Amino acid sequence: MEGGDRIEESSSVRLLGGSWSGSESRWVDGSEVDSESPPWSQFDDEKEEGKEGFGSLRRRLVKKPKRVDSFDVEALEISGARGHDSKDLSTWSTVALAFQTLGVVYGDMGTSPLYVFTDVFSKVRIESEVDVLGALSLVMYTIALIPLAKYVFVVLKANDNGEGGTFALYSLICRYAKVHMLPNRQPADEHISSFKLKLPTPELERALRIKEALETIAPLKTLLLFLVLTGTSMIIGDGILTPAMSVLSAVSGLKGAVKGIDTGAVVIVSILILAALFSIQCFGTNKVGFMFAPILAMWFFSLGSIGIYNLAMHGFTVLKAFNPAYIYFFFKKNGIGAWTALGGCVLCITGAEAMFADLGHFSVRAIQIAFSFVVFPCLLLAYMGQAAYLLKYPASAERIFYDCVPDHLFWPVLVIATLAAMIASQAMISATFSCVKQAMALGCFPRLKIIHTSRRLMGQIYIPVINWFLMVMCIVVVSIFRSTTDIANAYGIAEVGVMLVSTTLVTLVMLLIWQTNLFLALCFPVVFGSIELIYLSAVLSKVLEGGWLPLVFSTFFLCVMYTWNYGSVLKYQSEVREKISMDFMLELGSTLGTVRTPGIGLLYNELVQGIPSIFGQFLLSLPAIHSTIVFVCIKYVPVPVVPQEERFLFRRVCQKDYHMFRCIARYGYKDVRKEDHHAFEQLLVESLKNFLRREAQDLALESNLTEIEYDSISMTSRDSRVPTGDGNEELRIPLMQEGRFDETGTSSAETAMALPSSVMSSDEDPSLEYELSALREAIDSGFTYLLAHGDVRAKKNSFFLKKLIINYFYAFLRRNCRVGAANMSVPHMNILQVGMTYMV
Repeated sequence: MEGGDRIEESSSVRLLGGSWSGSESRWVDGSEVDSESPPWSQFDDEKEEGKEGFGSLRRRLVKKPKRVDSFDVEALEISGARGHDSKDLSTWSTVALAFQTLGVVYGDMGTSPLYVFTDVFSKVRIESEVDVLGALSLVMYTIALIPLAKYVFVVLKANDNGEGGTFALYSLICRYAKVHMLPNRQPADEHISSFKLKLPTPELERALRIKEALETIAPLKTLLLFLVLTGTSMIIGDGILTPAMSVLSAVSGLKGAVKGIDTGAVVIVSILILAALFSIQCFGTNKVGFMFAPILAMWFFSLGSIGIYNLAMHGFTVLKAFNPAYIYFFFKKNGIGAWTALGGCVLCITGAEAMFADLGHFSVRAIQIAFSFVVFPCLLLAYMGQAAYLLKYPASAERIFYDCVPDHLFWPVLVIATLAAMIASQAMISATFSCVKQAMALGCFPRLKIIHTSRRLMGQIYIPVINWFLMVMCIVVVSIFRSTTDIANAYGIAEVGVMLVSTTLVTLVMLLIWQTNLFLALCFPVVFGSIELIYLSAVLSKVLEGGWLPLVFSTFFLCVMYTWNYGSVLKYQSEVREKISMDFMLELGSTLGTVRTPGIGLLYNELVQGIPSIFGQFLLSLPAIHSTIVFVCIKYVPVPVVPQEERFLFRRVCQKDYHMFRCIARYGYKDVRKEDHHAFEQLLVESLKNFLRREAQDLALESNLTEIEYDSISMTSRDSRVPTGDGNEELRIPLMQEGRFDETGTSSAETAMALPSSVMSSDEDPSLEYELSALREAIDSGFTYLLAHGDVRAKKNSFFLKKLIINYFYAFLRRNCRVGAANMSVPHMNILQVGMTYMV
């Protein structure tokens, strides 16, 4: 849809379902379906058919238009409802952001020269020039192929509106195919402007076949989710191993330089540095980035300078390594030893996944600029300088980094290296926060407290529980392993595993969304997947030598995420089965079988259609119920951000005298929910008033047009007849939009002005005045948040494993996570809870 059409949409009102006295629609089973219709532009083609006056106008009005928000029409006029700044930054802002990436994204990769050649030549002895040149060639082409070719030029472009990581890829796929396990998707969600679905291409037929397979074959959905959860759990595992590896390798330089410094002292110093690192995370990525970026800039400058110094001092023979034939010579000479040395070589690209996972904190252009013009050349110079030194002093492999530093610069470089190693951990810590936030939004991780540390950039967050968990695990790892060799074996498995997951998901994005040429799309996994599989085979051989550690961490987080998702899906399906039928509500009458007292009750639930069963529990448990009831459903849509003016769907439930409404609040997985309950209540009230006024105006206009055209319009027309049987038809209420033109060139607003003033003046509508008066009285009496304290249990006839997962593991996670939808600092006196057991 074009931008102009989108702007026109956002100014109209959406009336969603419901039963009305005198309406031509009726409820059958309480279901409310967000059915869709062609956009208004499709009806503009009728202009060529000639002028038909009010009859033609009404025929267009009664067609279902493309609906936009009704709940949040005036949201941007309310204080605190402004959206967030976009990432369309100026040139200087992009350069500044690129500078920050040095301190957040590239610290891990930048500290790899501390330990790469040390680990490689612990498996292969340096016996000739071929050994050094072959290892250098491996490192150079690994950096050129994986971080540069794969991530900078391909993977970063697969972002989800500026958000990166495995869950961003999963969210992108969920928009194009119904593969999300939680069945709360609505067709109306596709009208959110940030969906940005691409137009068909010649490869559309192939993409549709892939889409159909993903949607119809249940095991494929589960396999895709399992793959995403595996990649995410490995990123969290990286968040544990990266700080331990980086800090321990840097501090180990003290061991040979200062007398009396042994392994125990190195471990203690490393633990103190790690504790300090995790303690400053609460200040936010933005502040940490500005504080760390100058240090990393000095570090990269030192790497490049030391590399140039060693090349000048020890010769330029290492330039031969640009010939990839030396990789072949290296494997031919060393055989199995060369294959095991790949486990050390892969450490040169540790942190490459952070380029994509941390994308939400920065921008694609900033990350590309920093890597291409700073990180890549400095790393090449550093490795070439070390290789030149090793050609002359092959016995220095164990301490190659510090040995190749000029003596008079040893202590300054040691200090900068220690600080850089400390900062290197920031990349995966920030990536871990982003991945956990995305997982929570898509229903795959227990709800945790999230602190947004930047007013300008939404992706910059801090999760206290994850932060302290990572700190404790890092300290445990350093205390147990006490050396970088075993940690390096563990480190490679997690890193390569995440890369393989990214390769698989990006390939699916190419086929399904980008609809790339089949040959080019298959070249991506063939080239990069083959390289990563070779590296994976090498690091898996070290499982018994420390490689088991990331597998344990990944398995733990995979179980947590899959258990939460599995239980959440079963709970939602249980709520759908047990929802209250509309026939029952109609039998109760507008009093709902109890006393209606002034006040507004906000009943939080997860249903996007139907009346939740918990409402029946409130009717049975309370002696009275509020005069106005709003069913509020907080739903996350597979997009990073839902624009504020498109956030809410709003509909009436039952007849007018019930005073019941449904609100579906749609958030992206990157959206910030920082409003307190007062701001939320103000937004709800203002929007509800606007909804009622516009609703009355549209009904009055349709009623008047019906009288004018009574003789010329068939009462059995397709768009106005009573729906038959299935109850899925939507209420036929015209949605007038200011500035909309009919085929005569006259705007609908002008046409409306030609009608009697009594019709168009909503302030004189007695039913509207009554409803607004009742709403004002309810507002004066205050808001009450109606919450369900639900207990989820497996049915008695369930198999043993399901009972174990639901009754114990999922129940434990629910008891210990934060409360759900209404977690907005609501005073306890404003909350009513009713217990309910869901049998799944």
